[in-house]
Amino acid sequence: MNAPVSPRIGHSACPHDCPSTCALDIEILDGRTIGRVRGARENDYTAGVICAKVARYAERVHNPNRLLHPLRRKGEKGSGEWEPISWDDALDAIAEAFVRETARHGSEAVWPYYYAGTMGLVQRDGINRLRHAGRYSGFYDTICTNMAWTGWIAGTGRLAGADPREMAKSDLVVIWGTNAVATQVNVMTHAVRARKERGAKIAVVDVYRTATMEQADIALCLKPGTDAALACAIMHVLFRDGHADRAYLDRYTDRPADLEAHLKSRTPEWAAAITGLSAAEIEAFAGLIGRTKRSFFRLGYGFSRQRNGAVAMHAAASIPAVTGAWQYEGGGAFHSNSGIFRLDKAMIEGHSLRDPSIRQLDQSRIGAILAGDREALFGGPPVTAMLIQNTNPASVAPDQRRVREGFLRPDLFLTVHEQVMTDTARLADIVLPATMFLEHDDVYKGGGHQYLMVGPKLVDPPGECRTNHQVHAGLAQRLGFEHPGFAMTEREHIDWMFARAGYGSFASVEAGRWVDLQPEFETAHFLSGFAWPDGKYRFAPDWPRVPVGNNGPMGPWPDMPEFPDQWSVIEAADAAHPFRLATSPARSFLNSSFNETPSSRAKEGGRPEVMIHPEDAATAGVAAGDLVRIGNRRGTVRLHARLFDGLRRGVLVAEGLWANDAFVDGEGINVLTGADPAAPFGGAAFHDNKVWLEKA
Repeated sequence: MNAPVSPRIGHSACPHDCPSTCALDIEILDGRTIGRVRGARENDYTAGVICAKVARYAERVHNPNRLLHPLRRKGEKGSGEWEPISWDDALDAIAEAFVRETARHGSEAVWPYYYAGTMGLVQRDGINRLRHAGRYSGFYDTICTNMAWTGWIAGTGRLAGADPREMAKSDLVVIWGTNAVATQVNVMTHAVRARKERGAKIAVVDVYRTATMEQADIALCLKPGTDAALACAIMHVLFRDGHADRAYLDRYTDRPADLEAHLKSRTPEWAAAITGLSAAEIEAFAGLIGRTKRSFFRLGYGFSRQRNGAVAMHAAASIPAVTGAWQYEGGGAFHSNSGIFRLDKAMIEGHSLRDPSIRQLDQSRIGAILAGDREALFGGPPVTAMLIQNTNPASVAPDQRRVREGFLRPDLFLTVHEQVMTDTARLADIVLPATMFLEHDDVYKGGGHQYLMVGPKLVDPPGECRTNHQVHAGLAQRLGFEHPGFAMTEREHIDWMFARAGYGSFASVEAGRWVDLQPEFETAHFLSGFAWPDGKYRFAPDWPRVPVGNNGPMGPWPDMPEFPDQWSVIEAADAAHPFRLATSPARSFLNSSFNETPSSRAKEGGRPEVMIHPEDAATAGVAAGDLVRIGNRRGTVRLHARLFDGLRRGVLVAEGLWANDAFVDGEGINVLTGADPAAPFGGAAFHDNKVWLEKA
């Protein structure tokens, strides 16, 4: 009797839109089949720990509902009626549509649209080479990072920070605006290590009692959109009680005396009335920060997804500049290391073909764009042909009702390259089957840490699935586009990038598993100066000149406060809309990825729900499990009520981007979210919605 053969272990990196970018060990059972996925123990950031949904990745790769062959719409748009089509015929039809619409309206009528369904640089960003070659409409990516990155860079001048592994050396870890247990599990690995080894305290600031808050020593549950008020009151106490490091402030910050004067009236009592916290809670938290030099602020994305999000991020990031915590190992702050990697994407994106006169269409305003809004179109032609990769805007984009209506326009030719039949794919004219990350080569950088990693192809794709890069090259050939990047393999692209950065080659990085690019302590802690010409942290940012937005300032940016402050531009509750709704991430989904897998749906309770405080539910006559209707001027959604006392009265939380057909009326939660651009450079305020609620 033959002994069972042990699976081969392959190495890769998680490709999903998560700052953790975990290093992975994957069981390879045969040329097409994987088994268990584990975190790499040898990587000192991943430290052997990954989220449960990625550990179950075989369920995604071997999903019986994976798209395996190209399909062409047979019935009406959205009917779900399809017929098979060959790859050649599919690519011919797409190319013909791009040529036809260019002839009718000009090249800007074609809009290649993508985002972060994979964070691999070749497969994600190569669509821009096709865009530049065709002089198609540009893509301004606002949906995720704009407010957070702007607020961080407004103070520091650079998208980098203290080594995130230093959390384990801290005496106080402040996890602000991120449910790390659900969305960045490795943050908890290092924070809990600090508690075990140093007796550190873990403080969590969020808008409801998350799984992360349940593990905290200090829990601050505030109202959505009020984070800047809390930050200002903390700094008020730091100045008032002698915890401000005045020598540090004089050397490293721009206007400390003016900031102190500005904060005189931002008392804990003032902030308590805004945040829902008590003045005593704010005093105690501020005092702890002031007494703890090694305070590490781990600032997430969630609290920036408000219309005042950039201001809130800047205010929270200003706290360690007041205390001088940046001077200490285990102190300072971290949001993202995305600015440290120095990768030249000119070949991947075809920069030599770029025409700066081509308009840049705002990703978040896809609903207005498809509706023909002249302002959103910059007065140019309508969008009448699209190729969508790595994103599912019919589910994830704001202003969802307009997005769906736009996709159903009879004059729009829509191609979707996808892994499963998503809400967006169902509205397409042609659907192309896409590979998953273990089925192609790519490179990944860890925004939440400092590692550069490659992900080699480990198994063959099922059916006729093709990579994004193959689709770009196939269309370029048919359209007559010339650029050396179309003829290169994925590995050749990566070798080209690595050679220019001095990182070796795909093969050498694969052999070493990763490259640690963390800057030295002095640079990471800005001890040689912050990344502005004067070397000072800016308490008073020049908002329209923060180097983030590439479309110029948007939204009500002239009204942005001079110093950290509570900026009252959020959708405040009113008599007609007495609730504030946050659409927060679910533990078992990642945006709309994983909502197709049975185990993830089951772990999220099997259906969409909205959390409501029991006292608010009693007032509305709602019992646990009741079907409720929530709405605003954008639309209404029906889902089930979950009574939960871990949030403030007047606050609702709906976790996870469920597929639209999981909702009673076939419309998802983003029907309720707005697409108006948040200042100063645009972005979607997903957690900033005023709504009403009633029993359905």
